[in-house]
Amino acid sequence: MDGASDWVRLGCGGPRSALGENAGASESGPDVRMDAPGEGRKGEAAWRKMCKEELEKQYTPSRWAVRLGAEEVLRTYTKMGNEATERARATRVSLLNIPYGDGGGEKLDIYFPKAESEALPFLLFLHGGYWQSGSKDASAFMVNQLTAQGVAVVIMAYDIAPKGTLDQMVDQVTRGIAFVQRRYLSNKGIYLCGHSAGAHLAAMMLLVNWTKHGLMPNLKGFFLVSGIYDLEPITHTSVNIPLLLTLEDARRNSPQQQLKVAAKQPVDPACHVLVVVGQHDSPEFHRQSREFYQMLCQGGWKASFEELHDVDHFEIIWKLTQKDYMLSQIILKTIFHEF
Repeated sequence: MDGASDWVRLGCGGPRSALGENAGASESGPDVRMDAPGEGRKGEAAWRKMCKEELEKQYTPSRWAVRLGAEEVLRTYTKMGNEATERARATRVSLLNIPYGDGGGEKLDIYFPKAESEALPFLLFLHGGYWQSGSKDASAFMVNQLTAQGVAVVIMAYDIAPKGTLDQMVDQVTRGIAFVQRRYLSNKGIYLCGHSAGAHLAAMMLLVNWTKHGLMPNLKGFFLVSGIYDLEPITHTSVNIPLLLTLEDARRNSPQQQLKVAAKQPVDPACHVLVVVGQHDSPEFHRQSREFYQMLCQGGWKASFEELHDVDHFEIIWKLTQKDYMLSQIILKTIFHEF
């Protein structure tokens, strides 16, 4: 994909493409009533007006795949992740299963362009899987493409449900970032990239009080890909069966709600937050991404919004194995300050 026709870029100042905000919007899926972005009549959130079956469909990404069936897209996603990780481990200098904490699941893999070095930009990736599936051992999609351009890549594990609670996962990611910062003090920037549930965990890092951890990580950018930022809707779906989130849990762990309440300002005004969604993500995923982007802009963050053309919830991340993929190029240009 290349050219303006493949993506829509919005910055906090408004559209940066002549295509407009709705360019590339999916025409598939049900006619979901939304009177305004995220709101229904009299200010009621649109998702609250959905029947249980419709809400379940909105938060089941595999049902929105356009090229593969629901089961096949999940199998392909796993296959692509396994193959990418095998290639990365066979062809790149790496440190595998490095403990960042005392827990059995608190491990990370680090891949380097050539040899281990501090003076590199580091991209730390958090896998998706609705906080209940997925693994660092099948998530090295972007390793070969980014390391070839001089970026070290960290793939981090965290304890998924039911073993881990959402609060524990947020704490683990916080400590994992602190570990990378302490180990590589001369890094040229730490960039967080999360997919789906991983995007949520990355977004929660915008709320961290790093002084409590005795350091300030050199966070330079966030790539939030097809994420969920308000968890309240999923408490009414089957996603919540292993998570066991109460309404209080969901609100406490919703960056959309917490950032609005905290009115937290960015520590580094130059830190860029990129919110990305695929054309064939569901309308609810589109709403969540757009509203989070809008909230970031209102809070003074350096944020931008991308809708990637003709990709679904899974293709949007597995295509990072491709050199000429638009998101790969956006990540590299952001890291090397070419925008």
